[in-house]
Amino acid sequence: MSAADIRVFRQKIDSTTSMKKIFNAMELIATSRIGKARQRVAASMPYANAITRAVSAVSSQQDIEHVLTSEPENPRRAAVLIMSSDRGLAGAYSANILRHAESLIERLSSEGKSSDLYLIGRKAQAYFDFRNRPFKGFWSGSTDSPVFEVAKEVGETLVNAFLTDYEDGGVDEIHIVYTQFKSMIVQEPTVVRLLPLEVVEQEVSDESELFPLYEYEPAPEDVLDALLPKYIESRIFSAMLQAAASELANRQRAMSAAGDNADDLIRDYTLLMNNARQASITQELTELIAGADALSE
Repeated sequence: MSAADIRVFRQKIDSTTSMKKIFNAMELIATSRIGKARQRVAASMPYANAITRAVSAVSSQQDIEHVLTSEPENPRRAAVLIMSSDRGLAGAYSANILRHAESLIERLSSEGKSSDLYLIGRKAQAYFDFRNRPFKGFWSGSTDSPVFEVAKEVGETLVNAFLTDYEDGGVDEIHIVYTQFKSMIVQEPTVVRLLPLEVVEQEVSDESELFPLYEYEPAPEDVLDALLPKYIESRIFSAMLQAAASELANRQRAMSAAGDNADDLIRDYTLLMNNARQASITQELTELIAGADALSE
C-alpha cells in the first residue's frame, strides 16, 4: 500500500468521526424530546377518553339514525389518512407506516373501494410523488411536535369529505394509519377505521364503569352533531401525538445504532491505515537495504 492509501483511510476516519458527532447530537436531541412527547400523549388521554365515553353513551343508549354512525349500503370510496415523518434518520419508521398503508389500500381495492389519500409528513409525500400517485391533502412541519390546529384542520377536511355525496367526490369511510406508542421499545403501526364510527368499548370491572344514563337536551342527534367532529379531532390529535413519540423513539434507536456502527468503522479504518503505514515503512526499508547492497557490490 502507498502513502495515497494512508491518506484515503485518514480522510475516511475524519469523515466518519464527523458523522458520529452528528449521530450523537441527534440521539441526544431525540432523547431530550421523547420525555415531553410521552407526557403529551399521557395528558391527551383523559380528554380523549371522556369524549369517547360521551359519544359511546349517546350512540349506544339511543336508537339513532345518524350519518356518522350508520353503515352505508354500498361503500365505494374511502379516505386514508397516513401519518409519516417529515425527516429521515428514524430507522424503518416511515417505511413501516407506508407498507401498512399500501396493505390497507390493497384491501380496500379488493372490496371494490377506491382510496383518496391524505398525507401527514414529507416522507409520505415523497413516496407517492415518486410513484406519480395523487393525493387529496397534505400537511407537514410538525410531525415530531404536533399542534392541535393541524389536527383540527385535518379533522374538518375529512369530516367534510365524509359528509359530501359520492357523486360530488365524497367518501364513505375514513381510515387512519399511524404508529401507536406502547413503550420505548415497542411502537406498533396501526390501522383504524374512524368513520363510520366504531366505538371501542373498554372492558368494565364493576358497575361504576358502566355508561351513565343521560337525558339529552336538545335531541340526541343534535348532541352527536356537536360531539362527533370534536371526537374526530381528538382521535386524530391523539394519533398524531403517539406517532410523534414513536418517531422520536425510532430516531433515538437509529442514531444510537449509527453511532455504534461509526465506532466500528473508525476502528476498522484505523487498523487498515496502520497496516498500510506498516507496509509502506517495510517497503521503504526493503528499498534502502537493496540500495545499500547494490552500492556495496
